[in-house]
Parts: sequence; C-alpha cells; structure tokens
Amino acid sequence: MPYYIYKVFSFPILRLEKLEQHQAFRDASARAKELRAAMSAAEGGLIKMILAENELLAEDMLSQQRAPQPNPDDD
Repeated sequence: MPYYIYKVFSFPILRLEKLEQHQAFRDASARAKELRAAMSAAEGGLIKMILAENELLAEDMLSQQRAPQPNPDDD
C-alpha cells in the first residue's frame, strides 16, 4: 500500500491537496518532514502523511473528524 502526502487546509473549508505518493515509509516520512520544514507560516495548512489502499480512501480518512482522546490529567 502506498503512503500519500497531502497538504490539508481547514479554513474556510476543509481542502485536501495531494502532493506526492511513496511506496516506502522511510521515503514518505523523510519527504513529509522536508515539506514541513520548507513550508512558511504564511502558507497555512498542514502536511499530513497517510497509508491507504488508494487515493480515494486516503482522502476519505483525512476528511473524517476523529473524537478527541481522553486526557488522564483531566480527572
């Protein structure tokens, strides 16, 4: 399964921009780190890497809102 690298914009609406696709985790991870380091704050958005069977599933997973994780310090 390939690793996809996306630029995710959340304002004004959620928008996904596919940047690259890699077969190996090491290559995808290194490239995502390079893209994050090169991105300026003015650009906005986040660089996300995701493992998925295809591009459609990758975009579906990135579009889903996840429930917040419980924080043990909040007791």
